[in-house]
Amino acid sequence: MKLSDLSPLIARREDGGLSFGRFRADPALASLQWPDDVLEQFLFDHGDNSAFVYDYGGIDLAGVGWSLETIAAADFREMPTGPSDADCIEHVAKNPEYWVAVRPEDVGRHWDEHGTWRRPPILIDRRLLAPPESGLQVLEGRTRVGVLRGRLRQGLHVAPQHQAWVGHPTEQSQRPARR
Repeated sequence: MKLSDLSPLIARREDGGLSFGRFRADPALASLQWPDDVLEQFLFDHGDNSAFVYDYGGIDLAGVGWSLETIAAADFREMPTGPSDADCIEHVAKNPEYWVAVRPEDVGRHWDEHGTWRRPPILIDRRLLAPPESGLQVLEGRTRVGVLRGRLRQGLHVAPQHQAWVGHPTEQSQRPARR
């Protein structure tokens, strides 16, 4: 299943006729067995985003397994995002205080107290991309990662470790295609 296969479901969501609860209960999505947070941030919120479809439309969604992982702050310093939004993280990193200030007050308080985001961003193992590469890539949460980078550069409080959802190829997706 690819992002384009979800077009009818996304269209129903866009029309306002589909809450997240009904969206995630769709049999096609339920079969993925993805965490709700990943379903919501990636497919529900951005399944119709043209940049996402361009950058991640070739991924076999059924071939991605998700885990909540702890990632070192230093690993986010150079982590890329999709080519359609390649400059987004750096744009945010130039003025992280602004991007925190335009969020609800508790977001800024959380950064000040804990040195991290409140909601884990979504990363993807770059082996899932075509052509496959090594390392991780920011799929959703570019603003959060930009704030982290900017805070690191400005010497503001940043936790040494951060939670993130990471999508890795499943065993099924790593098998050679049958002819």
